[in-house]
Amino acid sequence: MFAVCVHLNAQNVGDQRPQAGVADSFGINVDFIEPKRGELRMMAAAGFRWVRVEFKWDVIEKAKGTYDFAQYDRLLTALDTESLRALFVLGYVNPLYDNGTSPHTEAGRRAFANWAVAAAKHFANRGVLWELYNKPNDSRYWQPQPNVNDYIQLALEVSKQFRATVPAERLIGPATSGIDFDFLEACFKAGLLQYWSAISVHPYRMEPPETVVPGYNRLRDLIKSYKQGSEKDTAIISSEWGYSSVWSGMTDDKESEYLVRQWLVNLANGVPISIWYSWRDGKDLQDIDQGFGTVTFQYGQKRAYLAAKAVTSFLNGYKLVKRFDVGGSDDFVFLFQNGAESRVVAWGTTRRAHRVVVPLGAGKYELTNHLGDALEPVIALTPDVPIEITSSPTYVKFLEAIKTKKK
Repeated sequence: MFAVCVHLNAQNVGDQRPQAGVADSFGINVDFIEPKRGELRMMAAAGFRWVRVEFKWDVIEKAKGTYDFAQYDRLLTALDTESLRALFVLGYVNPLYDNGTSPHTEAGRRAFANWAVAAAKHFANRGVLWELYNKPNDSRYWQPQPNVNDYIQLALEVSKQFRATVPAERLIGPATSGIDFDFLEACFKAGLLQYWSAISVHPYRMEPPETVVPGYNRLRDLIKSYKQGSEKDTAIISSEWGYSSVWSGMTDDKESEYLVRQWLVNLANGVPISIWYSWRDGKDLQDIDQGFGTVTFQYGQKRAYLAAKAVTSFLNGYKLVKRFDVGGSDDFVFLFQNGAESRVVAWGTTRRAHRVVVPLGAGKYELTNHLGDALEPVIALTPDVPIEITSSPTYVKFLEAIKTKKK
């Protein structure tokens, strides 16, 4: 039987692998505070469980010391209705402080921290994940120019107040553009690891998703080098990462393949939350930055949306267990389990179709592509099941056992 034979010739995913269900780890980045009617339901239908939203200081504090959370109250209520969880990004500037630049004075840092803690108290126990700023190593977000020391002083101010006032709320950071090791190490040296529940990064790249693995390994080693021996491991979160369908060499189909591969490679490397950038395309697709969406500007379903829906549906309730060794380092064959039930997702990093053999057990197997379309089923008369794979993930589901005659 499938569930009995899957352990053969398989290697366990590393100790960092998450215990949460696969579908619970996926999220989407949005650019709104007020969603349009039906928009959140559409996200939930695709299997997204987290919604990353900019939580804007200047929107909430328009008079010093006075906070109006009404817009975000409405948003969180709407998210709750669709069983979506919020990842709120604490940012950015406020014209009331530091001349509208990123907090860099004692007064500006104190005001930002007071506002952030007031927000955490207001939304306490609502399951919000708080992210401290967004791309502070990028001049588009940390104004007028990135300054790691200014960010660290702000982060320490906020983190200490969180620990003292709302210790149950989860704070993560620093949400760097790329995996900026110099910036990250400066944060770790300053002691921020003792306050943060996870380290968030934005591993954008033009290359395939699998190329992120050395970066994660290096970052994990760096984290460990600054952690005390008695402290728990600190997870890495991919809080923003996507591929634009209008990049040179990219297509809607390739973007959709990369969406699935990115999420599953993240899971296999102990990344418990992956936020895809982004929800919706911009209006002008001549601008490559406006093609990252899973839906079009008019909310038509792109192939990326269909891929998200297919993978979350296929793996709903399942946990990642192991990666099979099928003979090639460029072949990715992952086993997922839900109790006694098992499923497999397989792909290679090249578009060239080739066959791999997976020890799943004799039986009949249903195969679908990464968009959920049916492929030719496989009937295996021996425990070794042949599966043809390409760069497009294939989903393998056990249907029924086949009895073979004994000689």
